[in-house]
This record gives sequence, C-alpha cells and structure tokens, in this order.
Amino acid sequence: MRRSSTFARQVLLVRVGRRDGATVSGTDRVTPDHRYADRQRLRYGRLDTDIETVRPISPALAPAAPVDESPAMSIPLLPGERTAARRAKFALVNACTLSSLMLGMLAIFLAMRGDVQIAAICLIACVAFDGLDGALARKLGVASPFGAQMDSLADMCSFGLAAPVVVYASLAGSVPPAAAAVSCALVAGCAAVRLARFNVSPKDGRFFCGVPTTMAAAVLALTVAIGVPVSGLVMVAGVALLAFAMVSSFPYAKLARLLKLPPWLWLAPVVGALVDIRLTFALVVVGYLVSGPLLWRHQRRTA
Repeated sequence: MRRSSTFARQVLLVRVGRRDGATVSGTDRVTPDHRYADRQRLRYGRLDTDIETVRPISPALAPAAPVDESPAMSIPLLPGERTAARRAKFALVNACTLSSLMLGMLAIFLAMRGDVQIAAICLIACVAFDGLDGALARKLGVASPFGAQMDSLADMCSFGLAAPVVVYASLAGSVPPAAAAVSCALVAGCAAVRLARFNVSPKDGRFFCGVPTTMAAAVLALTVAIGVPVSGLVMVAGVALLAFAMVSSFPYAKLARLLKLPPWLWLAPVVGALVDIRLTFALVVVGYLVSGPLLWRHQRRTA
C-alpha cells in the first residue's frame, strides 16, 4: 500500500502535507523509489518518459480550434475577364432576368385588380424572358453562379408566386375560396421545393426530374389566357396535380428533345389547334403529364 500510494503521488504531483497542516517544501518532495522504476516503466509502457513529467489532462477542456486569420476573399459576380464588353453582356443577361421578375410583379398587381387575362399574358412574357436570359448567357459566354441564383429567385417570384395568384384570381366565384387557396398554395410550395432541388441536383441533358417550374407556369398562364372550358372543381384538381408533378421523380423530356421528334408528329396538334385550340391544348397537357410515368415505367423495365 505504501509503495502504490507513493507512485500515485508521483503521477498526480500532489504535495504531501504534514499532520500539523504545514506544507512540505519543494525539496522535501518524495523521490521515486529506483528499485521499482524499471517495473513501473514496463507496466505502463513508458520506457523513455520520466514519470514526473506526466500531467493530468482535464476532459472538460476541449482542444482549441485553430483560428483562421486569413482575410476574407470576395467572389466576383462575373468570372473571367472584366472588360467593358463582357460587363455589358453580363448586364444585358441580368436585365432579362429582372424583366421576368418585374413582369411577374405586374401580373400580381393586374390579378388583384381583376384583369386576369392580361395578367396571364404577362406570365407568358415571363416564360419568354426566362428562356431568353439563359440562352443569351450561354451564347455570350457570361454564364455565372450569380446569374443562376438570380434566375432561380426570379423564377420563384414569377412562377412560384405570381402564377398561383393569377390562378386564384381566375377561380374567384367559381369554387370555394378555401379549395382555390389550398391548390394555389400547393403550387407555391412545390415550386420552391422544385427550384431548390434543381439547384443542388446533378443535371441530366435528356430529361427533367419532375415538371419544370417554367413549364408548369406556362400551362397555368395559357389555361387562364385562352379560357379552357372546364369546371372550377376540375380546374382546382388540375392545379393540384400539376403542383405534385413538379416535385415528382418522373422523367419529363426537355423541349430540345421534343423538337427532334419527326415532323409528322407535330401535324396532329397543329390541325387540332386550327379546329379547337382549347381542346387541343388540354389534350397536349394531359399527354405530357402522362408521359412522365410512362417513361419512368419504361426505364424501370429496361434497367
């Protein structure tokens, strides 16, 4: 017992006190017994370390994290050369994005006044500007992460907020307000999820994962603009179905892939539009929505 207590005092560096309360000076510290030094080193695996150098480490003290004192680096909005010509091109592309945003705001104001068809036409113009800014950015060589984020925010305003507001205004008086509000709120929520998922997901050059927000807004705007002859409840159900299609995992063909179809396939929609544009539009929309589950089933079979 005496030997073990002596070793414990050596490890913890505890000064031994006298019975009368006086503290023993540093020179009176108990020295290790050299007869057991080799045995203790072999037992604790410390062949080349003196026992007196051991220090107790408190588990409450976490290791200090290194402090990054490097100056913050600003990321340029336009990567590459910052010439006057490239800045003008960059400003032109972002002007198209802002135009889409402002047209979306105008559509909201018009819908609040009851001019739903003019508001729907503004949404169609938003779709045109949304496609124009991306095409210009790639053609002029000024595509940037800033432009991608600007485009996503403008799409949320124009297609995720303005489109359901226009649809809600068009449904006023034909359906219960609660039903119209729920279906339009689904469009806004699913558009936000769709855009966020698109920003962080790997891109596929052939198919979209779910119906694109731009295409969903275009369908809603054209439905209001041409006045598709359906009842209010059918319209509410269609809006909710379109919202869920945006966040689905079904593959939908991109427009560039659709344009490569044989010309004779476009003959039927053209002839149908000349006969009855509303019915033809409804059939084309239903066919596109059904194509996603069919492609998904085909991919599962061939995988």
